[in-house]
Amino acid sequence: MVQDSYNIIPVTLAVMLHGIVFGSLFVAFDLSREAAPPMPLMMTARLVTEDTVEPPPVRQPEPEPEPEPEAEVQQPDTEELARDRAEEQKRRDDALREQQRLDDIRRKEAERKAAENKARRERDAEEHRRELEAQRLADIEQQRQDNLLEQQRLEREAREAMIAAEDADLELQNSTEMQVYQNLLRQRVMRNWARPGTARDDLECVVRVEQVLGGTVASTRILRCNGDEIIQRSVEAAVKRASPLPMPENPALFTRSFTITFRMNE
Repeated sequence: MVQDSYNIIPVTLAVMLHGIVFGSLFVAFDLSREAAPPMPLMMTARLVTEDTVEPPPVRQPEPEPEPEPEAEVQQPDTEELARDRAEEQKRRDDALREQQRLDDIRRKEAERKAAENKARRERDAEEHRRELEAQRLADIEQQRQDNLLEQQRLEREAREAMIAAEDADLELQNSTEMQVYQNLLRQRVMRNWARPGTARDDLECVVRVEQVLGGTVASTRILRCNGDEIIQRSVEAAVKRASPLPMPENPALFTRSFTITFRMNE
């Protein structure tokens, strides 16, 4: 470090210090008042060397304020505290009972509504069941009526068809074609009858003949006959020898069952 042989630094610091003091006096001077007669100022200077410069004073921290004295805490009355606690507990109990009462009311109301809804659903279900049963019975009755009408219609049509068939058959039986066909059958059978010598002049034997399609004789049966057994066997033999019987030109004339009467004078 270079030594300050001319004491420049101390002199400079001294001048600055006096300038600061002078400025403070100037600011503190009241300009509003009349200027006081000038007073001679006396300035003293002291040569400060590096060795005589004192360090700036250290600012001491301000002391903390003393805490205010705490107010004296009054101890609560034990009986009053117990009474307050009892009243608070009573309020809680009352509130709990009130809440339970409201819960019971809501629960009972919910149960009542549930029971009403259940009863209503059961009534609706029963009514629906009755409606379905009534509809089922009505459908059954309607079906019965329809079946009855259909049966009556079929029976009427069957009777009409039978009557028409009988009329047609009767008309056919009485027709010339039927007479021709029956004569053909009779002639075929009579040509095959060998009259026994015991046959009387008043002989009359009626035979039922069953034939199948094509004229083949299926069976014979004596319905009545005033001749003896030999005559009856001869009649049946004559029918069987005539098989197959002639078929009519008109298929409608064919009959599966017919009778032939045997007489001596024919």
